[in-house]
Amino acid sequence: MAELDLGTPLSIRFSARARRVGLRIDAAERKLELVLPRGVSPSHGLRFLATNRGWVVRRLEALPQRVPFTEGAIVPVLGVAHRIRRELDATAPPVAIGGGEIRVRGDPMHLARRVRDHLALVAGDDLARRARQLAARIGRNVAGVKVRDTKSRWGSCSGRGNLSFSWRLILAPEPVIDYVVAHEVAHLVEMNHGPRFWRLVETLCPDSAKPRAWLKRHCSRLFSYG
Repeated sequence: MAELDLGTPLSIRFSARARRVGLRIDAAERKLELVLPRGVSPSHGLRFLATNRGWVVRRLEALPQRVPFTEGAIVPVLGVAHRIRRELDATAPPVAIGGGEIRVRGDPMHLARRVRDHLALVAGDDLARRARQLAARIGRNVAGVKVRDTKSRWGSCSGRGNLSFSWRLILAPEPVIDYVVAHEVAHLVEMNHGPRFWRLVETLCPDSAKPRAWLKRHCSRLFSYG
């Protein structure tokens, strides 16, 4: 990994599938990846990067500012803004969400971790409930639901019926969550992205194009929290 003069980590990856030099900005890690076909030298790739430096700068500047989980930060939960507050009541739960606030008790040093862990817990319960309800509508069973901090996909479905989601979905508006859950539940029937799959997604989540477009447009925003 190298450093550009604009302070952004750069990694170079060779791909047997690539047919041309490509540039990819990882919104989650805020780094730049240079993808090279086999046989193309790194020096050639770096020259390509130099000619496209303006594009890189514009894309990096367009990324949302990070929002760390600190006291006073505004964080969306189900798409609704909540402010992180310290909870001074020793009898209160470690973390509680309500009334437009995320209240966190205990040592301020652990605040960020507690917020993240609680949001992941809430996400797991919420996504599992939605997935099982949708699966029941099409006569399928969900073997299990897990949440992770995935970088490249919002959800996945295994051949055994296990679903996995990004915990960051709990930050998105509910129609977006419903779309991603419908997408993965549809894979319980169709393990592909053919016409029948998309018809089933639309049945489970009518007008799914809108939340799908929202997720594509705002994905970097969801990765900016924490």
